[in-house]
Amino acid sequence: MRPEFHFTASGWINDPHGVTYADGRYHLFFQYVPGSTSWDLGCYWGHASGHDLFSLHELAPALAPGDGDDGIWSGAVMVADDGLPRIFYTSISAGEPAIGRIRIAYAEDPDWLHWKKGPVVATAPTGTGVTAFRDPVVTADGSGWRMLVGAGFANGAAGAVGYSSGDGETWSEGSTVIARLGDEVDPVWSGSIWECPQIIEVDGQHALLLSVWNEDVLHDVLYALGSYEEGVFSPRTWGRLSFGPSPYAATAFRDQQDRSCVMFWLRGISGDGWTGAHSVPYVVAIDGDQLSLSPHPDLDRYHDETAVTGTAADMSWSDHARTTMRILGRDTEILVLDKIGTDLHIRVDGAEYTLPWEGDIRIILDGPILEVSSRAGVFACPIDPLQGDWHLEGADIKVRGLRKQ
Repeated sequence: MRPEFHFTASGWINDPHGVTYADGRYHLFFQYVPGSTSWDLGCYWGHASGHDLFSLHELAPALAPGDGDDGIWSGAVMVADDGLPRIFYTSISAGEPAIGRIRIAYAEDPDWLHWKKGPVVATAPTGTGVTAFRDPVVTADGSGWRMLVGAGFANGAAGAVGYSSGDGETWSEGSTVIARLGDEVDPVWSGSIWECPQIIEVDGQHALLLSVWNEDVLHDVLYALGSYEEGVFSPRTWGRLSFGPSPYAATAFRDQQDRSCVMFWLRGISGDGWTGAHSVPYVVAIDGDQLSLSPHPDLDRYHDETAVTGTAADMSWSDHARTTMRILGRDTEILVLDKIGTDLHIRVDGAEYTLPWEGDIRIILDGPILEVSSRAGVFACPIDPLQGDWHLEGADIKVRGLRKQ
């Protein structure tokens, strides 16, 4: 069963990126291996578009390997002052895939369906011991542009390299924006390479998002709140944003209302002819010294009170409600959630997870996907698909069905 409210595509997908609202439509790009349910170095840039964040339909790939690219990995989209979008992507060589090059591409039509590749605009800085280099994110900075690229260093540190430009075509030499040694564990451990790092502005403050890579293992999404001045990010506080086996490779974007938002790649979720999904989008806020996420209000458009036992549902669990909830199928227990102290215990498909929870909890069930969020972060994992014959026991939860017309 394929989810309806989590984006999937035919073939393999992983990192979402380049989420942009322009001319009345959202565009989503994603790392993509068409025609295969396994990852491959020769990734494409997939493309989808829709009138809201839950109506995204897969289109033809925007970029394909070739023309000097053995693989096309994650990056960003920036709309320039002339109203035309540019793609900044990681161009990979099969001989040295860890160290990419940043290349630009230009839209050739108003619907962003056809793109022309341009030159390489940035490479890893020399003399800094960079051993990994990928995933550019480009943002406006006054009258110019800034670019942040994920990196790992020979001394075991992970970090991000920064560049500046006045026109998006010619970029400065790279310099380290922030780096953190891989043996630092207080208050969080952040691995040896940062993937998809990006600095966003939320409520007048700066937040760094990053995905933790270490020795070919993908871990969690972290954040730091701090100051970003003169090309240097100085963290004030660190926190964890994702929990469970699925969320990774968070990408930040601005929605139609110019709110800061974020979306994750969900690993380990697959079906017939497809592998990988994207999380529901979240609106980002800062609550004290903590980054908090709430499901994007576009989801409210699909609430259907007549479909509360269908294949998708949106649940709100109050902080003061009972401490246990169970979702049962016709012949099996699908899911159990227990609040114990400040921990939330989740039992699903023979696995057990423990994560912090704070305040109200939001639970989204969508076919083979469970997604749980609270002030403490986001959890996601695969589940036995809901078949429309499930029921809820043991907790006072507001249940709203989800249905597409």
